[in-house]
Amino acid sequence: MSRSSHHIARLMCAAALGYMASVPAQAQEAKPPRNIVIFVADGLRYGIVNPETAPTLATLKTQGVDFQNSHSVYPTVTTVNASVIATGHGVGDTGEWSNALVLPPLKAEPGKVHFMESDLILKETNSLYDGNYFNEMSLLQLARAHGYQTAAVGKEGPVLIQDIAASDGQSTIFIDDSTGTHYERGRAVPLDASIVDAMKAAGVETMAPDRGLNQSAGAYNMPGVQVANIYQQKWFVNVTTKVLLPRFTAAGKPFALVYWSRDPDGTQHNTGDSLNVLSPGINGPTSLAAVRNASDNLQALIDTLKALGVYDNTDIFVTADHGFSTISKQSKTSYAAHQSYPDDTVKGFLPEGFLAIDLAHALNLPLFDNYNTPITVAKGEHPHNSAAIGADPANPDILALGSGGSELLYLDPAKAKDLAPKIIAALTQQDYVTALFVDDALGEIPGTLPMSAVGLKGEARTPRPAIYVSFADYALPSCVKRWGNPEVCSVMVTDSNLQQGQGNHGGFTRANTRNFMAAIGPDFKAGFANTTPVSNADITPTLAHILGFDLPSKGKLTGRVIGEALRTAPVSSAPEAVAHVTRSKPAANGFVTVLESQSVGDEVYLDAAGNPGRVVGLKTQK
Repeated sequence: MSRSSHHIARLMCAAALGYMASVPAQAQEAKPPRNIVIFVADGLRYGIVNPETAPTLATLKTQGVDFQNSHSVYPTVTTVNASVIATGHGVGDTGEWSNALVLPPLKAEPGKVHFMESDLILKETNSLYDGNYFNEMSLLQLARAHGYQTAAVGKEGPVLIQDIAASDGQSTIFIDDSTGTHYERGRAVPLDASIVDAMKAAGVETMAPDRGLNQSAGAYNMPGVQVANIYQQKWFVNVTTKVLLPRFTAAGKPFALVYWSRDPDGTQHNTGDSLNVLSPGINGPTSLAAVRNASDNLQALIDTLKALGVYDNTDIFVTADHGFSTISKQSKTSYAAHQSYPDDTVKGFLPEGFLAIDLAHALNLPLFDNYNTPITVAKGEHPHNSAAIGADPANPDILALGSGGSELLYLDPAKAKDLAPKIIAALTQQDYVTALFVDDALGEIPGTLPMSAVGLKGEARTPRPAIYVSFADYALPSCVKRWGNPEVCSVMVTDSNLQQGQGNHGGFTRANTRNFMAAIGPDFKAGFANTTPVSNADITPTLAHILGFDLPSKGKLTGRVIGEALRTAPVSSAPEAVAHVTRSKPAANGFVTVLESQSVGDEVYLDAAGNPGRVVGLKTQK
């Protein structure tokens, strides 16, 4: 037996003796409250999981519930779906419109655009909205209100989002990339001294390691990473298996844990297997090692739950926040692609900020970066992260915010009605544009669908974008021949600082909306292939139902209880799913946005959207 196994065994014995001595015999026979674990494999595609690539994940979906008709919420990026997983509400209610939000200037970060994968930014943003900028209760918050021990471990940003109300570190335990940091005051969520002492006693470093060789994306002339995020995630596993789970078990109280694996997402983004070429893209050996890394992390958690004697009383729900695509940086129609950016962009490729460049050119308006500095394209300059378009960068006509496979446009309210049709007319000319959604208040614009049609209008408190632009993708034929699955072989135009051949997400392709989802445990059916549509919004309602909790709700964009997957449901109880196709009026050049979705009762599941021929997974071809 290993040193860690002896440590776990001692804690198990102490917990059992203390529990038996203090509880009456009749109570000992009662069914104990369930424990729950939500395991998020960031960026894990459904089609990439098999016994060779991810044995634990493949076994789990075979032995438990295999959600074959799974869905990420659009836009298919991390913090959006983190808010959805946490609360069971769509983004129109949570207001987490993208991985970055347009907010008032913060102490932690100047400018209007703030990247939300930061504890510091999240804490300050939350303070702007009376301590709850999502305006909804999270599952972890609900669980601790019922006496549960709660923790969230892994990727900075989505981890804190799981219980943003507990950011003082006094209740829910947060372990992420910033844990133990001393170089940026106030960045990390504080840890109770007893947890720090337990980490030391278990031989676990009290400061989170960085990603080492896994964190460099390379450059336009230098490959990115060729190793998975093994070292950092081993630390997260050690904290969870050697400190948190033994601590929870020894306390004799139920627990709720969210474990957010940065892999395969981070490695797929930064992969160095495919510099400026499309094959193997995100299906090379480095990305596959990252898929295996996430699978192995889950196995370590399962092994510990078994060693502690609590596995049989623990429901495990595995999901991914989104799917993934290989990046394309090519366009035949883009003005930006025909300019030169010698410092950081391959000649003829799209630079970061290409959509803002194209819009400023089409509308004949000045272009600025997020800090109000003029951008001169003729000098090889281009925006980074975001761009302001208009004469006054402090109050721009358009604020363009890149979000990987989508772009968010915020418009000057006084000019929006007049400006929006001109923007749409310009965007429908571009071959990289496939789907357009506009704020319902702007009225019907040919070529677009209203944002309410895709769950982007609800009770959110944060400023809402006026227009969402989704970028085109296609399935690489050579990849399809190898993998036999177009979703695994998506090549998508993205607006980011990453290179062609690396990976991204955020689009409305089925390659991004189809995430990996599976569940196993005492309350889930065994060996059940569920073909009824489900989404990340359904996780919290389902687990709250299992735990017997009433989930409060302010907004109406709520998920459903996945009743057909539970042991209490009859074998033939799956609800009926209805397929829908919604088509916009055509723009002047014939461009249309087609939305394909499914519904179960009032719950809508978004499959794919865009212009036929420009979207993987869109069945409509005309």
